[in-house]
Amino acid sequence: MPIELKMPALSPTMEEGTLAKWLVKEGDKVSSGDLLAEIETDKATMEFEAVDEGIITKLMVAEGTDGVKVGTVIATIAGEDDDSTPAPKAAPILPKAEVAAPVQATPAPPAASIAPTAPSHDDRIKASPLARRIANERAIDLSKISGTGPNGRIVKHDVEAAAGGNLAGPAPIAAAIPQAASAPAAPAAPVPVPDYGIPHEAIKLTNMRKTIARRLTESKQQVPHIYLTVDVRLDALLKLRGELNAALEGQGIKLSVNDLLIKALAKALMQVPNCNVSFAGDTMLQYSRADISVAVSIPTGLITPIIVDAGNKSVSAISTEMSALAAKAKEGKLQPHEFQGGTASISNMGMMGIKQFEAVINPPQGMILAIGAGEKRPYIVDDALAIATVMSATGSFDHRAIDGADGAMLMKVFKELVEKPLGLVA
Repeated sequence: MPIELKMPALSPTMEEGTLAKWLVKEGDKVSSGDLLAEIETDKATMEFEAVDEGIITKLMVAEGTDGVKVGTVIATIAGEDDDSTPAPKAAPILPKAEVAAPVQATPAPPAASIAPTAPSHDDRIKASPLARRIANERAIDLSKISGTGPNGRIVKHDVEAAAGGNLAGPAPIAAAIPQAASAPAAPAAPVPVPDYGIPHEAIKLTNMRKTIARRLTESKQQVPHIYLTVDVRLDALLKLRGELNAALEGQGIKLSVNDLLIKALAKALMQVPNCNVSFAGDTMLQYSRADISVAVSIPTGLITPIIVDAGNKSVSAISTEMSALAAKAKEGKLQPHEFQGGTASISNMGMMGIKQFEAVINPPQGMILAIGAGEKRPYIVDDALAIATVMSATGSFDHRAIDGADGAMLMKVFKELVEKPLGLVA
């Protein structure tokens, strides 16, 4: 009988997605590793790959259909031993309303989908052929990877996550956009908003925007925020940045103030480990590495790519990595390991002239640092009134896990690192 291809869970928090584009048509023969479709999750557009050979017999969900629940059958495929023939080319695509209901949780058929079952060959490690090829190319030991497919099978994004440096250290703890540690509550029915006759356009929310709305609400409802603000003099940091950029001229690297602030936050977290934590009910996770999630605004919302182990990277490495991640974020091409995780976040709106703001914590992280604009202000320098370049930085802390005194110490250390920045390049 035909094999059912089901909407896969392409991230730990994915509950539904949009079938953005089919890359095959009915009657096409597909092989292991072939791309079948592009699927838009709540964070990025990702590729859906075949695992075994077969012929596409029917596409069950039309391109552009959103709200497709994880586990919904989106296509069928005839395997090598299947005598069924492909459905006629003109077979109708099911309307959107008919695919919205999730499929009951039953064991997946033993063949192709992005979440495959055990391979048919004799290898003891369960992995898709594409995952094996990528692992061979990058010299990655599959035995050290935990698969996210059914029965623990290793798939493409598991290997890519390992290649990104996530084999060691704590498992990914957070999605790119604020999320609650507990399972999300059932969504409330939409509240009608009267338009009072005002001319308007109803704009359909993207999956990302829906997720942002839900998770920000959960964060503010479930996490007791405490806010601590310090004024930080930037003159020494700006001088150092200019000198470093002059030294790096011709290498294709131009350091931003934000690159240096990412490094400063990471080093501060390592010096004040009581703030590098996550609240986990009756336990608390304290991290030995500072992975900084950096807020990046994109047309569809907000995403936070991660600089892993930022405290031990050079500022030039942070700059290069951040530029690449930001570009991929704006193209919707980030891979899960590039935005899942992080031990703390930083959000900088100084370039837009915002003087000071309070950011919403990205659970289960314990804190986020909000950076305001650097501006000329009257400031006491060497016990005398002078004009200095000063910015306001506000830390939002999860008061369940972080005491005010520890948060204050982190802000103090961050201020000292920025005002005496040679420690950032030592």
